[in-house]
Amino acid sequence: MSFETTLRLMEILLGLAIAQQSLEHVKPGQLAGNHRVLFALRLALALSMVVGYSAPYGLYGLWVVALWMLHRFQGPYNGGSDKMTLLILTCLCLVELAPDRYWQEMALSYLAVQLVLSYFVSGWVKVMNPIWRNGSALRDVFRYSAYPVSESFRQWADSPRVLWIMGWGVMLLELAFPLALLNPAALKLALVCTAGFHFANACFFGLNRFFWIWLCAYPALIWFQDRIF
Repeated sequence: MSFETTLRLMEILLGLAIAQQSLEHVKPGQLAGNHRVLFALRLALALSMVVGYSAPYGLYGLWVVALWMLHRFQGPYNGGSDKMTLLILTCLCLVELAPDRYWQEMALSYLAVQLVLSYFVSGWVKVMNPIWRNGSALRDVFRYSAYPVSESFRQWADSPRVLWIMGWGVMLLELAFPLALLNPAALKLALVCTAGFHFANACFFGLNRFFWIWLCAYPALIWFQDRIF
């Protein structure tokens, strides 16, 4: 995948993801009026990026809005997905501001490395935690947390063997993810598996933003693998 194609694909995916997030807050009654105006501006900037209009100013505008949201909501508005959104926006802005191709590639490479670390570090933290190794972490999530989008999903807490297998499957996938960089086919398979993992989280726990925003960074990793190998 060429550098230019990677950037354009990421702009489209990121614009669609941010537009979807913004639509949640432009409905009357969701937020105060001045906040709805800002989210409407965010929606317009995202759509302009999708169609390729006024670039790179759409990126800069979205980055400024993201910083305002950090201040207004005293941290990431939606946790990890907002952190990834800001990371992607920052790296794409740096690509636009870089003086030459070398530094443009460094900015995109940084994003790719951070994506790999997001999986590996998550897997390492889990495998070092005994409640993940014995399967009780997922059991407690299904039984006690407010995350399951349907009460019927709570019955999974009564299947400890299945949850143990699921937990170890997630940990092994995350820990082995960096090895996928060694082979293009392995990387694509790994990305399909991690996308499936995020999709399952969206279905089970309503974490739909993680699915869309992590997919936005995948083109950078595919380009990075082509570049270094």
